Amino acid sequence: MRTKSAALALALTLVSAAAATAAQPTRIKQFEAWGVYSYSNNGQTSCYALSVPTTSAPASVTHGDNFFLISPQGQSYMPQAIMGYALRQGSDVTVAVDNERFDLAPRENTAWVRDQSREPALVNAMRGGSRMTVQATSGRGTATSYSYSLSGVTAALQEVSKCR
Repeated sequence: MRTKSAALALALTLVSAAAATAAQPTRIKQFEAWGVYSYSNNGQTSCYALSVPTTSAPASVTHGDNFFLISPQGQSYMPQAIMGYALRQGSDVTVAVDNERFDLAPRENTAWVRDQSREPALVNAMRGGSRMTVQATSGRGTATSYSYSLSGVTAALQEVSKCR
């Protein structure tokens, strides 16, 4: 079973690989609110689905660039929230898909599903849901909230699964 350290290593590898080879992710296709992106590293192509919030709160703060990303991990997917600011360590990041809730564990500016066995449940909820909300606490203690549209997530994940 992989650990959060492995997940962090993967995320850092994705960023480092793109930076080291000066490869920028390329958008393959847009499916409503979700885009599918790819990049190559040493001849291997990797893909992921990504969306940006439709709303951000509170309006009085600078949020930076926030994303929700789903990358393939073996035969399943690894969902993660990436924030434009440092998250408060020890806090919870909560994802709500319609009426179902998932706890994410933060590290620096990224959060992963705390109980990895719930990752498939989150992705399935996203595929069947209509709206997703991410609530987090910044390193400064500001409570933040982001709404995401789930329109196109199923088609985007189907495209990601074809990417090799």
